Amino acid sequence: MTRRVSQIERVTQETNIRLRLGLEGEGRISIASGIGFLDHLLTALAFHARFDLDLACQGDLQIDDHHTVEDCALALGTAIDRALGTRSGITRFGWAYAPLDEALARCVIDLSGRPCAVVRVDLRRERLGDLACENISHFIVSLATTARASVHVDVLRGENDHHRAEASFKALALALRQAVTLTASADVPSTKGCLS
Repeated sequence: MTRRVSQIERVTQETNIRLRLGLEGEGRISIASGIGFLDHLLTALAFHARFDLDLACQGDLQIDDHHTVEDCALALGTAIDRALGTRSGITRFGWAYAPLDEALARCVIDLSGRPCAVVRVDLRRERLGDLACENISHFIVSLATTARASVHVDVLRGENDHHRAEASFKALALALRQAVTLTASADVPSTKGCLS
């Protein structure tokens, strides 16, 4: 089986990111974004998607967490897009529910080649650790943009914001795992013959 792997280097005046992604993972995960709770969410994402993910980011955290979160998402989305190549033979669609104690999240994905994101996590706290809660939704939107995917994430219930955020990333992971899975067909999964 061909391993789908990509490497990204994203260097701007705000962040310096090096990322390696393998869609057929063997459990190799190393995340160092400089933001503890983001590392926690990305570890859950890679683990449950069964991706290998090595991500190192040096960002302008002396300003705030926004650039780091956004650029990590853009780099990861780009890595997914590149690893998928022409997207021939992929399942394309993925959907999943993920609970974390009292919280329940749902994610539905279409690796259509057309970026769109609708995210409803409705967190009440301002921050989780060093991560601004508004940037959790922004991460998913940014990821969808460069992955060229339609991504819908909804937290259906839950009282604890940590649980709500983590459940949303686990649902995203499970839906991604399903959508990137190769089928027996080498065709592009579209009536148009292309995904874009």
